[in-house]
Amino acid sequence: MSKPAIHVALVCGPNCDMEAQAIRATLEYLGARVITYWIGRPNDFISVLSGEDLYPDTEMIILSFHGDEGKFIMPELGEDVYEHGEPKGDFGPDEIIRYAQLDGKIVFGNGCTLGDPALAKAFLDRGCQIYIGPDDYPDGNEALMFIVRLFYEVIQHNKSVSEAYQIARSMSDELSMYQIYQSLRS
Repeated sequence: MSKPAIHVALVCGPNCDMEAQAIRATLEYLGARVITYWIGRPNDFISVLSGEDLYPDTEMIILSFHGDEGKFIMPELGEDVYEHGEPKGDFGPDEIIRYAQLDGKIVFGNGCTLGDPALAKAFLDRGCQIYIGPDDYPDGNEALMFIVRLFYEVIQHNKSVSEAYQIARSMSDELSMYQIYQSLRS
């Protein structure tokens, strides 16, 4: 096996499995090593955000989730299923500040409104080098193609994430809702 081009964590939220499978297959075909994390409960997401469950060589994280009003839509569990202290409800900036530790990572919030400035700032405040996401509600096919094209440019053409972002964003007018936020520390 040849050395992977990049190491990617693909984090699949509720009802996003088809998108995650398409992303994983494409990225692996391009030469990336992809580790998929299936989120069934809030503590699963916390384990990834905290870095506790991430492989040490992970460079980029794709958060394949549904979003609304700048929050990640989390699974709703029965009251008796939640673990002691496990948060209930969706994850917004407050939860990212509380749980995330993503020093130097590049993170893609690929779901509706996950490019909200307050959410992006929370990720940057918790160590992300770059955060990218849409600040509105993209069509699912557009969201998939944005990620695929961005990674195609990074892997196949050795573009920087910023250059690949510009190319992917230019594929259609709808993709102008994708925003890039960069840490001042980078």
